[in-house]
Amino acid sequence: MIRPTLALLLALGTALPASAQTLRIGMKAAIDGSDPHQSYSPNRNVQMHVYESLVEQDPNMQALPGLAESWRVVDDTTWEFKLRPGATFHNGTPLRAADIAFSFARAGDARGLRTYSAQMRAVAGVEEVDASTIRIRTHGPSPLLPYNLASIMIVSAAAVGDNATEEDFNGGRAAIGTGPYRWVRFNRGADVTIERVQRPSGRAPEPWERVVFRFIPNDSARVSALLANDVDVVDAVPPALYGRVRTDARSRLVTSTSGFNFYMYIDSGRERSPFVTTTEGQALDRNPLQDRRVRLALSHALNRTALAERAMEGGAEPAGQIAPAGFIGHVPDLPVPAFDPARARALLAEAGYPNGFGLTIHCTGDRFAGDARSCQAIGQMLTAIGIRTEVEALPSSIFFRRANRNPANGGPEFSVSLSMFFTTTGAAPEGMSTILRTYNAQLSHGASNRGRYSDANLDRLLGAIETTLDDTRREALTQEAVRYAMQEAAIVPVFFVRSAWGTARNITLTPRGDQYTMATGIRIAR
Repeated sequence: MIRPTLALLLALGTALPASAQTLRIGMKAAIDGSDPHQSYSPNRNVQMHVYESLVEQDPNMQALPGLAESWRVVDDTTWEFKLRPGATFHNGTPLRAADIAFSFARAGDARGLRTYSAQMRAVAGVEEVDASTIRIRTHGPSPLLPYNLASIMIVSAAAVGDNATEEDFNGGRAAIGTGPYRWVRFNRGADVTIERVQRPSGRAPEPWERVVFRFIPNDSARVSALLANDVDVVDAVPPALYGRVRTDARSRLVTSTSGFNFYMYIDSGRERSPFVTTTEGQALDRNPLQDRRVRLALSHALNRTALAERAMEGGAEPAGQIAPAGFIGHVPDLPVPAFDPARARALLAEAGYPNGFGLTIHCTGDRFAGDARSCQAIGQMLTAIGIRTEVEALPSSIFFRRANRNPANGGPEFSVSLSMFFTTTGAAPEGMSTILRTYNAQLSHGASNRGRYSDANLDRLLGAIETTLDDTRREALTQEAVRYAMQEAAIVPVFFVRSAWGTARNITLTPRGDQYTMATGIRIAR
């Protein structure tokens, strides 16, 4: 894109950012690291400007060419990738197969709470066919390999070496990628600065010479910074502030449905569940949540439209399945479950609970705008059908510590919990394998299966999906699995959270389903 000249913009009466070459982005979440092989969304948001992957993803998480301009299946365990001609690192050295192999191994061996090791478990090796072609061997059929590789950023083996530190990535020797920007400075808790690099011949340069990500956690302060022209773009605008951004002559509001789904996780694995009681608060000798009819009753008790429009103040879209429209595994003709309290009460009676039972539900109270409010509303809706419901909205740090206890060691503490979920691929098959597949630590199945759900038929479908290389057949199996999981109320999707950005009036922004704010999708409006 050719950047308009200063004279032309002034002639058009268009306001400019503080500097025509500098883009200033106000972010709610702070960056806490610069190593591209440690998984944390705010960090990755910035790192994607500096490092590239073999495969990129469009706003709906569909695969796009990245460092690989094309790929194909050679046989059941071999993929061939054609590398982008002239791909070089910031220091001028060409991209080699050895850099890709090194990056895969480093990502797979990474340790800590947040890594991409699961995305690497299918990769057995990388070999160079010629200067522009590599082949990736897998341990078995791996149809989602391109999507998993989208998570793995390619670094220079020579620059990173075996002992690169966080400081080496923070503007030091390891901060060398192939992307359009170079990592310049990371001030912990304050900001990150990246600068444009010279692109190889034939690739259009980015219009912004410099991009500064400022961390402004307070929502009102972040929006005020936009309206005061202290920043040009802000992310995570809460619904309560939509009107302020939308009606101000200096700004515009950009919203889009994200892939983040607010789910109800249901404890269907235990014979007794800790937060389920009689209506008088006494212990129950069996867990009603194991009954499909009870789980369906929970779903029909929910007025999803009211939750999206009122509790979330318009910041959500009712959900009845794993992925929203446009994402892998979305079933176009699968409706959102009807709000039907009478049907819900009838299902409870059929299951042997005509007078309901007692329940405590747990959720986050600070993860996104409206989470605690939505949880309270859901508690009232469940109480209305006879399930006497208490609500505990917890700080995220406490909620996830309790919710993510390893199922092999007693599992999560909760009976019913609600929180957002989104996979790095944005694909329904990966999501179901993570949150619904029978827990198996050795196979990395059910890592976030907080309800201990286990169903042999769903496991069979998910196993077939992950070994089916034919795209058409795999999509059919995926839709069958989604339908089955929703029919069984394995989990209860509530709504998709809407993403919202505020921009200066003269700025355009392309929204993404992963909620990232990419300078590569921000331009001066024409």
